[in-house]
Amino acid sequence: MARYHGPKARVNRRLGVLVFENAGAIKAKERRDTVPGMHARGRRTSNYGTALSEKQKIKYYYGLGERQLRRFFAEAVRRKGNTGENLLILCERRLDNVVRRAGFTKTRPQARQGIVHGHFRVNGVKVTSPSYLVRAGDLIEVKGRENLKNLYRGILANSSAQPLDWVTFDTENLTATVKSAPTSNDISLPVNANIVVEFLSR
Repeated sequence: MARYHGPKARVNRRLGVLVFENAGAIKAKERRDTVPGMHARGRRTSNYGTALSEKQKIKYYYGLGERQLRRFFAEAVRRKGNTGENLLILCERRLDNVVRRAGFTKTRPQARQGIVHGHFRVNGVKVTSPSYLVRAGDLIEVKGRENLKNLYRGILANSSAQPLDWVTFDTENLTATVKSAPTSNDISLPVNANIVVEFLSR
């Protein structure tokens, strides 16, 4: 999606999920963990509103535009199994998401910026598309410039990323290896994907 420059804490409060992980947005949500708006607390949410909110969670969290989300949805429908799970698994395989979850960066926007600037290689080849879908066996590494390695070592020192079952991360060499495709248990976003599937199927 086009880079979002608006108030991130407001989005987190409206959706009830930390879709933006920067420190300021997290602290702001902790201070005021209510839906923004003068009359929001007493407002009833329709089924359409609930489905739209769940869709927005996916778009903001993974940084997708409407067309890209629709494209992922079409691919998820073609695959066998639960369409909602397929959709989220495709999102989890995005390079910017893997870079974030492996621990290279603190947030997905930070990961996207690094990828666009050519800081990362996949299997020895520079990849500048954050939407690149990783596969089992892929090796992700920081470009071999000492200033970049020092940058990401500094980020890593303050990172709170949780270990992944499907990605191994070598903190010494700043490399991540994709062991397998993620499963439904590896999805990091709490969202009702089935409602989103119904919404996108209209």
